[in-house]
Amino acid sequence: MLEGKAIVGETDMLEAMQHDALQLAAKALDFFDVIDATEIARFIKKEFDRIYGNGWQCIVGTDFGSFVTHCSGCFIHFCVGSLAILLFKGSTESESEPEPDADHQFSASIIV
Repeated sequence: MLEGKAIVGETDMLEAMQHDALQLAAKALDFFDVIDATEIARFIKKEFDRIYGNGWQCIVGTDFGSFVTHCSGCFIHFCVGSLAILLFKGSTESESEPEPDADHQFSASIIV
């Protein structure tokens, strides 16, 4: 388990959703080797789709950049050891949306 080992970088999620993200990351790391970043991302994404509805995106790796638009309250970036995990519910900007979406530019580079 990663309890106490995850470092949350940036988030706008409610605490309960953050807790789910960290718990699912721990579970994924129990199931998959740390080098299986795609499988870890797939596991977390599918579980968040199941729990919170479709549209989640998950990026896992040691060196990546991103610029994403996401639904408000649906973004977290955290690190577990050498892995950075970016999880967000994707969104398109639309005039009909009640709350503006947020944009996040992010670069992760983990040096071990």
